Amino acid sequence: MAEYPELLPGLAFLPLGRACRAEEVEVREEPIMRSIKSGVGVAALAAALSFGAGAAFAQGKELVFGLQCDRTGPTATVGVNLCPGYHDYIGLINSKGGVAGFKIKVIEVDNEYKVPPAIEAHERFKKEGAVIEGLFGTPQTAALNKKLEEDKIVGTSPGFGTASAADGKRFPYSFPIAASYWSQAGAAMEFAKERLGGLKGKKIAYLYYDNPAGKEPLPILEDIQKTEGFELRTFAVPAPGLEMGAQVLDITGRYKPDFIITHLFGKAPSVSIKELKGKGFPLSKVVSLVWGSAEADIVAAGGMGVAEGYNGIQFAGVGKDFQVIKDIEAMYKAQGKPVPKEMDSTVYYNRGVFIAALHVEAVRNAIKAKGGAAPTSEDVKKGMEQVKGFTLGGLVPPMEITPADHEGGGWCEIWTVKGGKLVQSKKWFQGYRSVIQKHLAAEASKS
Repeated sequence: MAEYPELLPGLAFLPLGRACRAEEVEVREEPIMRSIKSGVGVAALAAALSFGAGAAFAQGKELVFGLQCDRTGPTATVGVNLCPGYHDYIGLINSKGGVAGFKIKVIEVDNEYKVPPAIEAHERFKKEGAVIEGLFGTPQTAALNKKLEEDKIVGTSPGFGTASAADGKRFPYSFPIAASYWSQAGAAMEFAKERLGGLKGKKIAYLYYDNPAGKEPLPILEDIQKTEGFELRTFAVPAPGLEMGAQVLDITGRYKPDFIITHLFGKAPSVSIKELKGKGFPLSKVVSLVWGSAEADIVAAGGMGVAEGYNGIQFAGVGKDFQVIKDIEAMYKAQGKPVPKEMDSTVYYNRGVFIAALHVEAVRNAIKAKGGAAPTSEDVKKGMEQVKGFTLGGLVPPMEITPADHEGGGWCEIWTVKGGKLVQSKKWFQGYRSVIQKHLAAEASKS
């Protein structure tokens, strides 16, 4: 509770309920209708959040958060579970009086995992006075990094986006706030090294989605290859990643690696699990980067039984045994409403909670620094850079974000399918951190 003191005992839960859940708000249409309908949706959302709040918030004390999602595009399997987690945490905070008396109003836009709608969403958030923006998608983040700096609006891209944005001096308003693709690649190699008893002379396959996100880890893998002396072969999967039989056959029948690292997302991870399983490759010798390791991916592949042994990197805790998750469940029960089904997809849902909680933490730091006054996004930037020892009751690693490190250390966990469920098999660790730092320094020297 010390990490989110807004959640004070004795304050009545407010009837936020399902009305505040953004999946029921229409936010994507053709340009003109989209603006009209999303405006109506946001008004409905704001009304739902404020209904019954009464004296909980001072008149006019409201802060706007922008949130980009993909609920209808190729990565909708992520968005439909992650974004409800974000909204539920904000609903919980609002039900307890907000942040230092400020109600949080969330404006969500479905960017469909496309760049133009992402840019349009940013412009809308700027117009609405958002003090922080949750991004969605690596191509979208790359397109917005410069805009965030020009407009002085904080944007977060946890577990995706531009890895070099970990350098806060070069990207002052971009915050990865979780292990970047570089850090994930380092963690995957560290895990493979442990499982294989060393890497020298081994054969590693990298099966990846053929877009900027999929290519992002390549420099790290290639660098580690040089120092560790293993063979690396890469296998690109064209979008949307629903066909990879040829690649998997090439991997398992011809290359025959000792270990496979996969970096797929959307519906592609489930396809990879089924294909590898069908070719007889042991899934215990596979580790997925963070967007291919959720319950939804495993269920779509045929269930936990099919995926036994499959390993996945995580940047937030898995499961429901966290106080903040229990608090959200209690909020729903107090309202006499069923707990939302999205909570069962704990990998993505918990990440949404984590993102929202870190946004709130940055804002709380900013309000405190201003003596209770409303913060600007510039203030929130400084507040984000003051986050230290933030764990959200164990849901995330001990987060420390500084003006120099906007990633928070690049910590990862490994969770493995064992006995019909996801089990933690490696606690928070950093992989090949010196390699990551070297690449960050090299990128900085180019600017």
